[in-house]
Amino acid sequence: MTAQGRPPRHTPQEDQPRPRTPRELFESLPPMPGLRAEIIDGNLILSPSGIPHHGRIAMRLAFALLPLLEENDWESFTGNVDVCVEGPRDTVVPDYCLVRTGAPLWGDREILSSGLIMAAEVVSHGSTEIDRATKPRIYAGCGIPIMLLIDPVASPPTITVLSDPEDGAYRTTGCTQLGKPIKIPAPVDVELDTSIFL
Repeated sequence: MTAQGRPPRHTPQEDQPRPRTPRELFESLPPMPGLRAEIIDGNLILSPSGIPHHGRIAMRLAFALLPLLEENDWESFTGNVDVCVEGPRDTVVPDYCLVRTGAPLWGDREILSSGLIMAAEVVSHGSTEIDRATKPRIYAGCGIPIMLLIDPVASPPTITVLSDPEDGAYRTTGCTQLGKPIKIPAPVDVELDTSIFL
């Protein structure tokens, strides 16, 4: 009872069950401009959106691959779509992803990882461990055929193409310095001029 002898008032939010898992909390989050929410290895992680240079690299990749979208009936997204990792139902947000048009969804918010052809991450100073080690393991583990790791913070800056996922790891790796061409294997099957990222 309150001091006036009345029962305390409850808001409708207090009557709602509280999220019990990172997945439930993720699904209850409102839009948060400027923040990226992901579930990685069962942990909810909030991180700031990338700096303009980071976004510019993802957009240049999207522009470079635009002809492939039209030829193959594919779609692409730059850091603005959630991907549900089938199995653990973790949620990741690649900096760029290439998907089949009509890829299957988890609810209306997330593309299922089985619909991805390629995922790309642009490494920043605050994301080195997740982008260089954790995301390749996650993407290989859910069978995404190709991952690009664009690393402008490495010395010298590099780009790595990972492909042939098996048993939670990519079996084939190609790496070159940014500014030099690199081959992205099938099904993308294109030589990428990485000078666009400089």
